[in-house]
Amino acid sequence: MTEQDRVTVNDPRGPVNNGEGHQYVFYGIGADWMIRKGVEPLRIVREDRVRLADRFVPPMGYRVAADRLEKPGSVVLVEAPPGSGRRAAAIMLLHELGEDGIPDKEEARFEELPTTDKDEDPLAPGEGDRFLLDLSGIADEEAYAKVQRRLAARRSQVQEAGAHMVVVLPSGMEHAHAPDLEPHTVALGRPRGIAVVTRYLRMDRMAFRPADLGSAGLQRLCDRSPMRELARLAGLVRSARDSGRFGADFAGWLDQAMHAVTDRAGEVGQQVATVRTAPERALLLTTAVFEEARADTVYEAWHGLMRTVRHEEEATTELARTDFGERLATLGIERDPDGRLRFGRLAYADAVRTYFWANFPGMRDDLRDWIGHAAGLRGLTTDDRVNVVVRFCERSLAVGRPDHLFDLVALWADGATGASNDPRAVAALELGLSHERFGGWFRRRMYGCVRSGPLSDGLVRVLTTACLQSLGATHPDQAIVRLHYLAVRKGEAAREAREALLDLAGRDPRLYRLLIDRLRDRTRREPRIAEPHLRLLTELLRSDRAPDPPPWPDLFLAWETVFSLPPTDLWNPLVSSWLNAVADDSTRETALGVMVGATRGRAASLHRLYAITCDWAGIARHPSRAAVAAIFWQHIDHAQYARTEGTGRAGAGPRNTEETP
Repeated sequence: MTEQDRVTVNDPRGPVNNGEGHQYVFYGIGADWMIRKGVEPLRIVREDRVRLADRFVPPMGYRVAADRLEKPGSVVLVEAPPGSGRRAAAIMLLHELGEDGIPDKEEARFEELPTTDKDEDPLAPGEGDRFLLDLSGIADEEAYAKVQRRLAARRSQVQEAGAHMVVVLPSGMEHAHAPDLEPHTVALGRPRGIAVVTRYLRMDRMAFRPADLGSAGLQRLCDRSPMRELARLAGLVRSARDSGRFGADFAGWLDQAMHAVTDRAGEVGQQVATVRTAPERALLLTTAVFEEARADTVYEAWHGLMRTVRHEEEATTELARTDFGERLATLGIERDPDGRLRFGRLAYADAVRTYFWANFPGMRDDLRDWIGHAAGLRGLTTDDRVNVVVRFCERSLAVGRPDHLFDLVALWADGATGASNDPRAVAALELGLSHERFGGWFRRRMYGCVRSGPLSDGLVRVLTTACLQSLGATHPDQAIVRLHYLAVRKGEAAREAREALLDLAGRDPRLYRLLIDRLRDRTRREPRIAEPHLRLLTELLRSDRAPDPPPWPDLFLAWETVFSLPPTDLWNPLVSSWLNAVADDSTRETALGVMVGATRGRAASLHRLYAITCDWAGIARHPSRAAVAAIFWQHIDHAQYARTEGTGRAGAGPRNTEETP
């Protein structure tokens, strides 16, 4: 059972060996992204839930919560102390609803809900959908009171729809709980720490005996440490084994890992206290950020940091100064046969980064500016750049500066050339989006960004990629909203956003219907600027983009919108696509009657459909096309007859805005 404040990204393409430390799973960048070592992610996509399930140790009270959650329409609120793995328990409660031989329904949702509903679409749950609402980060009574009022509405929606929801309650706010929450609340205990460590080690195929975990020091760690630290400890044991630098037996690997967890912070503090000069401290930090990069590149980054913090170079020539190798040796930094730098002690670089970001707060703006340039040094490989971005992201978020991360996303994206994404910008944004504490902050920042003024093509592409590959997996409704704003802009990058939007909507019938509703709403609410939304709607309605089976009631309403607004040149590809679909598959013949019905009997609209069908059928008619055209014309004739039988225009429905009186 784990709970963590780490960053993760989704949909891995391959492994990135980033040395000792925490693990992240990276998505969306291509084959150069890889899996780091350490703590596994707690994302809600199925692959990560399955991985978490392999390592999960149920706490006391878990079975009570699981039994309550089984009933359709149930809402369970879990209460547990920080560090006990309460978020992981909530995820597993929802995940196991789809287990026991019953596979996840393809159409069911499994999503984390935002703590606020500002500027977002309503929840609209369906039967069997599963939702997580993590309120553990709320520490303000006024904010908690507002959340509880929204929670009451969500509970009602979930119950009526037959969905399921688990809410993680904030710690220390018991006095502020609404009385009606009590019957739905389950208190969870803390799982046995040694069981958590054992489970992780076994999943990493670590060979050990139960007696190897019997030391008093390990028992103290297991009894007191948060679950995320125990998961990290197990990950460090694996790192020690895999590095090949710390012996060949489990006892030695465990000893190194325990030293890394318990002693590294103090060791770094002592070293920084003895290293008093700016160049040495800068080299210590640079190596910690660029560990495993080549020495020449670290040297260049080191000098870049000193310029950024405005350190004056020594007046003497370099030949008269302490040489680079001696400086490295003095700081305990090793250079391997390939010329790459690393610290001799396990997880020491991580401790150095943590120390500097925590204890030199006045430098954080400078560190952001430095990373903005240094992460692009020519001597860095793609893996090196990924490592630098991850390390900077982790530290910035740990000290509560998500804005630093987004600053670099914009900087790198704006500087991109051609039609490609800057992988650093995509990585940083996806890391932010997947962060448990600040994921909501990044979603809100993206929302404000896509609704703002002009954006560079590079930033539009990065936002599009993050929506499609990261946000689309965890918060698809929000991804649809943000992609919609990007898609109605002008330019090639906006065209790519349109394709991403249509692709995401086409993956799920519910998202398809959601996008239809949004586009219809925009075309009606903003008629003067409706054309971009109308063009998107028309493209969405093409036969090759509709779900199977098609949602005829939604298509009727959407076609009704298209057939009542200019320009009519949008009709040709739309109508032709459905005529082709019917010619290829007779089960879609319903489309013909639905389209004609959507004209509401307007004469000009019916004439337009007739002309499009004539052009589609051609002079030398193919038999299958002739048959489809004949059926369509019959529908049109019936609609015209019904219209003429009506009394005046009252029976003809609203007038098409292009129809002349």
